[in-house]
Amino acid sequence: MKVLLINGSPKEQGNTFLALKEVANTLNGEGVDTEIISIGKQAVQGCIACGMCGRNGGRCTFHDDLYFRVMRSIKDGIDGLVVGSPVYYGGPNGSLCALLDRVFYSLGNELRFKPGASVVVCRRGGASAAFDRLNKYFTIMNMPIVSSQYWNMAYGHTPGQVAQDEEGMQTMRTLGRNMAWMIRKLNVEEDGSPTLERPVRTNFIK
Repeated sequence: MKVLLINGSPKEQGNTFLALKEVANTLNGEGVDTEIISIGKQAVQGCIACGMCGRNGGRCTFHDDLYFRVMRSIKDGIDGLVVGSPVYYGGPNGSLCALLDRVFYSLGNELRFKPGASVVVCRRGGASAAFDRLNKYFTIMNMPIVSSQYWNMAYGHTPGQVAQDEEGMQTMRTLGRNMAWMIRKLNVEEDGSPTLERPVRTNFIK
């Protein structure tokens, strides 16, 4: 069993990383392997809705290392996904959303029915809005969302400060245990995944 954790902060060892690391350590203690991929500081190409990924076997047309690292991890086989972000102006990091737009658009079939969770870290406000924004990626892809004892948020400003948020760190550990439990339950499900209807696509002009 393996869970991929995406660190959506440009600070690879910052507070978002520490929150994700708390989740990862708990997963490891539950016998689940983990991989943390950080988006780094480079500019991230967003999705342009060209549709080429549908013709490229689920691979984005843009050739950047960050996307391919995430793609390889997902295609190699993961059992769950955790996405973490700092809060910028009441929302997730824009570079993270640019990456996730491409990942979920091109690799949705690989993520279907895999448990997902988001983690947000902020100084003071905006955590709930950022948390809600990230969860929308899971709910459009038939991914069950893993909950915790509280919304998956932790507080910290200066580097390392998030470790002082005792409730936040406990929430991360509970999230890790809940995700490990859900993965185990889904892996032994005798009925397999639900049968999906052929998608019906409509718009507001016809």
